[in-house]
Amino acid sequence: MVGVQPLDTSWSLGAASLASPADRCGIDCEDLEIHVVLSLTLVRHGQTEFNAQQRLQGWCDSPLTTSGRAGVRTTAARLASRPFVAAFVSPSGRALATAREILAFHPSVRLTVDPDLREFGFGDFEERLESELYQRYDPEQLYPQVLAGTFAGLPGGESGGAFVLRVTAAFDRIEHEHGHGDVLVVSHGLALRAYLTGIDPRPTAPLPNASVSEVDVHPGGRRRVVALALDYAGHGAPGEVGLALAPALAI
Repeated sequence: MVGVQPLDTSWSLGAASLASPADRCGIDCEDLEIHVVLSLTLVRHGQTEFNAQQRLQGWCDSPLTTSGRAGVRTTAARLASRPFVAAFVSPSGRALATAREILAFHPSVRLTVDPDLREFGFGDFEERLESELYQRYDPEQLYPQVLAGTFAGLPGGESGGAFVLRVTAAFDRIEHEHGHGDVLVVSHGLALRAYLTGIDPRPTAPLPNASVSEVDVHPGGRRRVVALALDYAGHGAPGEVGLALAPALAI
C-alpha cells in the first residue's frame, strides 16, 4: 500500500437530491438513525480526451476535454453549498483537475492525495480502444468480476482482488479519519463502483463523467447509498457495458 500524501491547495436517480438525511428519507425511514455521522460525496472525474475517443484509461492519463471541464464546473456549482470538512483524490491528473475545480468553491478545505483511489489497471490494454478489449473479453462478464474482486487481471495489469482490496482500504481510512461531517472523494468510474458495490451488490450502470453519488455512514459503520450517478453535467453514462440493471434504489 502506498502512503497517503497531503496536497496543498448505476443508477441515475433523476429526482434524488443531496438534501439533508431527514429530507431524503421522509417519514417512511423510521428505522434509520436520526443523526448521520459521516456523509461521503463521490465524484467521478470529468470527461477526458481518452474518454471521448473511447480508449481505455486506468493508470494512464489524458487531460479533460473542453466539454469535460465545463461539465465539472457545472457539478462544482451544484456542490458549492456543501460544507466539506475534507477532500480526498486519486493521484491521476484528470481526478486532480476535477477536485481543484470543485474546491474552488471551498478554498479552506485541504485536499489529500490517496494513491489507492486510482482506477483499475488495464495493463497492456491501456490507451488502446475499448473495442480491442471487448473483442477478447465480454464486458458483461469482465466488469462484474472486476468489481467482485474475482477477475484474474489483464496482461501487465492488476487483478480484481488487488484492485478491490486497495479501494476498500482507501475508503476504510477515510471513514476512520473522519467520523462526522461532509467529505468529498474524487476518483474514477470503476473505483467508485467498487466501493458502492461493497455496500449494495446489485448491478449498476457505468457512472457518467462528473457525476455525483453519495453514501451516508451511520453509527456503527452501517453504510447507505442515498444518491447514485446524479448527472449534473449531462454527459450520460458510458455505453461500454449493457448490464441489465436491478430496480432503482428506493430512497
